[in-house]
Amino acid sequence: MIGNVYITDRIKNPTIEEQVLAEYLTDNPNDHIEVLLVWHQNITEEYLEQFPNVHTVIRYGVGYDKIDVQACLRKGITVCNNPDYCTDEVSDTALAMILNCSREITRYDAVSRFYTNGWQENVNKNISRNSETLIGFVGVGRIGSLTLKKAKYLGYQTCFYDPYASYGVAKVFETKRMNSLEELLGSCDIVSLHCPSNSETLGMVDDVFIDQMKSGASLVNTARGNLVKDLSVIERGLKSNKLNMACLDVLPQEPPLDDSLIQAWKNHESWVSGRLVINPHSSYNSIQSEIEQRYKASENALTSLLDRNPKYVVHQPLLKEEHEVV
Repeated sequence: MIGNVYITDRIKNPTIEEQVLAEYLTDNPNDHIEVLLVWHQNITEEYLEQFPNVHTVIRYGVGYDKIDVQACLRKGITVCNNPDYCTDEVSDTALAMILNCSREITRYDAVSRFYTNGWQENVNKNISRNSETLIGFVGVGRIGSLTLKKAKYLGYQTCFYDPYASYGVAKVFETKRMNSLEELLGSCDIVSLHCPSNSETLGMVDDVFIDQMKSGASLVNTARGNLVKDLSVIERGLKSNKLNMACLDVLPQEPPLDDSLIQAWKNHESWVSGRLVINPHSSYNSIQSEIEQRYKASENALTSLLDRNPKYVVHQPLLKEEHEVV
């Protein structure tokens, strides 16, 4: 008997999922569930106890921080994500933030309302044209490389640091590979983060990271919030003017704690107004990406249900034969 697919949370009106999965979709959690479609539900060992026959867990989104991967592997469950449904949207958001750092649109908006003498004369004399601005990309996976490519179309100079990228990447994208993160930070006018959250990158943006940046450079993060150790790091960077601007789609804690930086941001305090841009982790979003996201996750669930061979596998338990090999 072919089992069922169950959506764990968020989706209240599963019209798209019903189109793809038809009778295989159920809103009744039961012992016959074989595939879980997950939005924000914490998938823990305890949660999985109610689904003894689940063999695949599929995240609607890219990140799978809330899935206890080790618990899944112990139970022989394959974990999948949905990595490419919003590549354009995230890269476009990163590019918009890069342009804002470069042209200081939000900063001008913040300060120009208080001009009392003159108007057009009130310009930031430190703004450089794109062709004289070097952007450093930390990570050149799908989104990082696409954003780099788009930045080049706008005339920016580009470079990257990614110890896991093949040595053909620099030639393919006609860019420069930096030998170390420190080299990139000390050279670039804008640093854009595009790396995953893992043991190597967790909290990487700390005081040392900011100190190593070129004075007056800007930071863009559309990757993972916990790449930044905490918001006090950003606050110190902005207050000291080591950082010119920080544009963040993601935060170390979401929603953010009401700390001193967030208070200053909310109150439009002059030192931070227009220099700190925060989005509510929304770079993935568009009408089209949401539809694509749900279709792709549902199609993968159907594939997993029918032939146990899903796409976008991030962790998969060893087969019995592989366990038995000496």
